[in-house]
Amino acid sequence: MEYKNQTFDEERALYGISDSLVENCRFDGPKDGESALKEAHNIKVTGSFMNLRYPFWHLEKAEILNTHMSENCRAALWYDKDIKIDGCKLEGIKAIRECENISLLNSTVNSSEFIWKTKNLFINNVEIKESQYPFFEVEGAKIKNLTMKGKYSFQYGSDIEILDSNFDTKDAFWHTKNVTVKNTVIRGEYLGWYSENLTLINCSIIGTQPFCYCKNLRLENCTMEGCDLAFERSSIDVSVKGRIESIKNPLSGKITAGEIGDIIIDENVADRSKTVISIL
Repeated sequence: MEYKNQTFDEERALYGISDSLVENCRFDGPKDGESALKEAHNIKVTGSFMNLRYPFWHLEKAEILNTHMSENCRAALWYDKDIKIDGCKLEGIKAIRECENISLLNSTVNSSEFIWKTKNLFINNVEIKESQYPFFEVEGAKIKNLTMKGKYSFQYGSDIEILDSNFDTKDAFWHTKNVTVKNTVIRGEYLGWYSENLTLINCSIIGTQPFCYCKNLRLENCTMEGCDLAFERSSIDVSVKGRIESIKNPLSGKITAGEIGDIIIDENVADRSKTVISIL
């Protein structure tokens, strides 16, 4: 079935369709209907405009291409499986949640609470212009060429690989497990607190009080700028090019850097002998 050059505004306008093409359509109008394509499967939506709430719930096997989901398109994709999103704009709050096997490519995003509780995620060449709490409780993700601005990203995420990206985000990677980040710039305060098995390789780390209360933190060939009071109560294996402004109460492990400003040890909470600190 094909739906081309049409406008839909009623409730559940194309509910449950299958094996269908939706091309150059508008989901907008005075009836203000919700859930336009709910329960659809094996569909392709291309060149369309979504201006109504909850259009893509409980989808299976869908492609969404070159489509604009406006700020009125609230909670656009929930409970979906096997979805490819390519060349799209996602501007409504809570755009992706409780989904599985999602590919997001060549798209721009302005969505608070973006991508929550989603499994098996692939991202490439995406810009997140603004978001709060993006990637909350994501499990299993491969992310490349992501530019992101926001706050509180990747909290409680697990089994995530990030490559060649640029983040401006405070409180990132809190409570994460098994996350590896390579060749990435990360700007933000209080990075990585309470993480487990967080690894950063060839990264630029910028911001105050990073990596506190971490388990098995690893930094390899990274740089740190403005990073004071780092590594408090953390078990670490750290190799940094250049300067670390200050280190405070590390729990155990080793730190190697080109220069270290202050080493702050409170004997009531930290045993200095358990961390080897050396200058290159």
